[in-house]
Amino acid sequence: MDAIFFEKSFYIIVSSQTKLKFMVASILYVIIGLVLLVVGGEFLVRSSVALSFRLKLSRMVIGLTVVSFATSAPELLVSIQAALDGLSDISLGNVIGSNIANIGLVLGITAIIGPLAIDKDFYKFNWPVMVLLSFVLYLFLQNDAILTQLEGLVLLLSLIVYLFLLIRRARKSSDTALEEVDDSLQKTSNFKIIVWLLIGGAALYFGSELLVSGAETIAKKMGVSEGVIAVTLIAVGTSVPELAASVIAALKQEKAISLGNLIGSNIFNIASVLGITSLIQPIAVKDGTLMNVNIYWMLGFAMILLPLAFIPKKMILGRPKGLLIFAAYCIFIAMVFIE
Repeated sequence: MDAIFFEKSFYIIVSSQTKLKFMVASILYVIIGLVLLVVGGEFLVRSSVALSFRLKLSRMVIGLTVVSFATSAPELLVSIQAALDGLSDISLGNVIGSNIANIGLVLGITAIIGPLAIDKDFYKFNWPVMVLLSFVLYLFLQNDAILTQLEGLVLLLSLIVYLFLLIRRARKSSDTALEEVDDSLQKTSNFKIIVWLLIGGAALYFGSELLVSGAETIAKKMGVSEGVIAVTLIAVGTSVPELAASVIAALKQEKAISLGNLIGSNIFNIASVLGITSLIQPIAVKDGTLMNVNIYWMLGFAMILLPLAFIPKKMILGRPKGLLIFAAYCIFIAMVFIE
């Protein structure tokens, strides 16, 4: 009897230790993956901007297109890797969660630190496009729970139209500011550009591999779906660079990341990340929570921005509004794990 008891106890201890080791290893994979994605994204942005200067593209075009595409690379690589591995909920959850985090987490915290001014382009152009694409994504998925290659092509073509209109509007505006474009990159050598591209590409590839692998294991060990991990851990992780940049700028009382840039990021997430990913591999919704709950939160965060822009103080996103948005995000995160 004692022998059987000790044998069972030993098995339980060994099993628990093995599970703990797997969990620790998976968490390390996620952390290393996120670090590689941040590093890879930074090198890709620098090399893309330097290459664009070599191709004689204007500073404005580089800022509105090249930088936007490059900064969406981490989300894109993660989504493609997940879709190819058959983890489509991570592909979709990553974008839905990132769009929620960009508004609830990044914008909320930035507004708490310092008020953000809202320009007219917000409600005349950027916000309507973001809301339209958000609802188009909802309709595509609601129809058959699959984002097909044709629907992905529609999203990608809509991005091209958006960029065309964006550049045309920017050319008409005399006060277009593009602080994210570093003029010093004009003098970058061809050798440096190639090295940066190789480092950026390798870091993004291996970072996405480690992040998706670690996230899948964590989801299984915690008994939650991949979609839950995607809309929380992965989404927050891919939003860390924007959050860090915004907080640092706000603390220095410099111009923080603009509302327009965050909305633009959400547009790119839907149109380019999901568009390109679904062209490579159709994205099927497996976790019903993504469509029954999470996508409504994404639509809600998108819709609430318009009344916040005008009530009570027009065209200013101050501390009370920031607290409201951030509190809503905390409620969202809590509800994701409760359900």
